[in-house]
Amino acid sequence: MGELVTGTEGAARQAIEFSKSTGWHGPPGTVDPLDIAQEQLRAVCERMDLSQNTFNMLRHMERCFMVSFPVRMDDGRIELFEGYRVLHCSSRGPGKGGIRYSPDLNLREVSALAMWMSWKCAVVDIPYGGAKGGVRCNARAMSSGEIERLTRRFTFEISPVIGPDTDIPAPDINTNEQTMAWMMDTYSMGRGKTILGVVTGKPICLGGSQGRRQATARGCLFVTLRAMEKLGMRAGGARVAVQGFGNVGMNAALIAAQDYGMKVVAVSDQFGALHNADGIDVAALAEHSQRAGRIAGFDGAEPIPPGDLLELDVDVLIPAAVENQLTSLNAPRVRARIVCEAANGPTTPEADTILRENGVTVLPDILANAGGVTVSYFEWVQDLQSFFWSEEQVNAKLRTVMETAYERVEATAQREKCDLRTAALMSGVSIIAKSYELRGLYP
Repeated sequence: MGELVTGTEGAARQAIEFSKSTGWHGPPGTVDPLDIAQEQLRAVCERMDLSQNTFNMLRHMERCFMVSFPVRMDDGRIELFEGYRVLHCSSRGPGKGGIRYSPDLNLREVSALAMWMSWKCAVVDIPYGGAKGGVRCNARAMSSGEIERLTRRFTFEISPVIGPDTDIPAPDINTNEQTMAWMMDTYSMGRGKTILGVVTGKPICLGGSQGRRQATARGCLFVTLRAMEKLGMRAGGARVAVQGFGNVGMNAALIAAQDYGMKVVAVSDQFGALHNADGIDVAALAEHSQRAGRIAGFDGAEPIPPGDLLELDVDVLIPAAVENQLTSLNAPRVRARIVCEAANGPTTPEADTILRENGVTVLPDILANAGGVTVSYFEWVQDLQSFFWSEEQVNAKLRTVMETAYERVEATAQREKCDLRTAALMSGVSIIAKSYELRGLYP
């Protein structure tokens, strides 16, 4: 079993000690995501004149859980993997956050994502706290059997700190419905009964929710459409570039083109980028990508350098990949009118400032991509009640939540004369700070 360290001092000590061995070694122009998250928090706490005590409580993780565990590989080798599960805040309810498999994963990244998830849940008024987790591994180089064994052992290792009333994982980078099914089954075997609500993002036949697979992308589009209305832009024919063609990016492109008549002119994945000024047949590209495992080789668009996609003359840019994509190095050349952050932390603080000064409207991640956690909440509620909703009901409820959150953030931005990211952070942080104040300290 892993070492359980609770409390702000213990969690902070563990994070510091871990960062000494791993540190942050991102590409030029990128920033440690935990530094970004904590600087964002500091700025809004100062703006709202919150106390030092409140800031200290908000800036630390409530619990960091680190594990090292063996997995038998297909060739008989036993390989050791490191995994993490971080809970930032439980003042408003159970922890909630994804599980990602990545060769570069570290505790500082997971901690930043957990903190952002806290603000995200509060922004859309979902009664969860932020959590995040994952395993440092190269899942793309592993077989299905190896990933299943890794998932089951990791689930067993973190089972003391997850559960439908404590901390509820979901899919993230390189994890999916199948991963969640394995996690639910492993956890349930340890409890002697089926516990559907321990994870979300499951297959429909195992307690998953209608609409969950498209939820993050659909939520992004709901928010984007509201922003376009505010700016006097029309959705029909609007030019869109999508960075990342995983679940979120692919569905964002499909929904934009099929439901709203937008023209998707560029997409990228980890292997390359494609551009067609007349619009890409997204449905055909999705079929090609599923078949080939990458977008390269699709004959309906021309290859371009991946970095060029971020600088195309488009109406909407959707970064749907990973952190630190828009930096001080490329932000001056971004020509999109709207940047909708489907990924977590794709824009560095320096890039944020540049984009704002250049008149680019940035729809921040803690608002824009909250559709996933919103429908995860719907799934959890359905699992607990054993009463399930239609896809039309789910999408209608999602639209209400996302549009209400956007209007609340927009009103805060107008009142405080600030950008949408600051307004969203103020909204989320103030709700959690208030929850700490009202609950008080025990004992």
